[in-house]
Amino acid sequence: MPFTIAIDGPAAAGKGTISKAVAAHFGFAHLDTGLLYRAVGAKTLDGTDPIAAALALMADDLETDNLRTPEVAQAASKVAVISEVRAALVDFQRAFARRAGGAVLDGRDIGTVICPDAEAKLFVTASAEVRAERRYLELAGKGMSVSREEVLADVKERDTRDRERAEAPMVAAKDAVVIDTSSLGIDEAVAEAIAAIEARRG
Repeated sequence: MPFTIAIDGPAAAGKGTISKAVAAHFGFAHLDTGLLYRAVGAKTLDGTDPIAAALALMADDLETDNLRTPEVAQAASKVAVISEVRAALVDFQRAFARRAGGAVLDGRDIGTVICPDAEAKLFVTASAEVRAERRYLELAGKGMSVSREEVLADVKERDTRDRERAEAPMVAAKDAVVIDTSSLGIDEAVAEAIAAIEARRG
């Protein structure tokens, strides 16, 4: 039987790390849905129309190395507010979610829009300051020249855009278990997530 785990939350809250660990624990497939929007965003930086980019998206487009840059992150956030782009990517995500053997999807609107009937839903969050520091250390570790102030401003800008967009705004589903990772280590956060999912699996 398919079993879908929906994990939502803002940038750098830890949902990607938690999602990968949860997928490995249960032996489920994992999809970082943000990569779909990053791949579309990356194509628009080359001048491609965002809707055309979304309609033509291939699995190989998710494997490129440039999808984690700040420029692509901002482009992804901008194309994510376009309803035609979202519509083009919904079917891909829903098909993945119901694959045999179980699936973990993480993003902004998985539990509310993409998979409202998911068997387990989590909303992973943390304070903007904590998330900005994590993202700053990640980017600095890759040799990127950014300041903490720039990263915090970027995080807050993305949060506002994700929360206030007209279609599929980022919000915790009513039946989601909220995990605040502000003061949690990775192992603690993963353990909390696994416990919440086990409770839903019965």
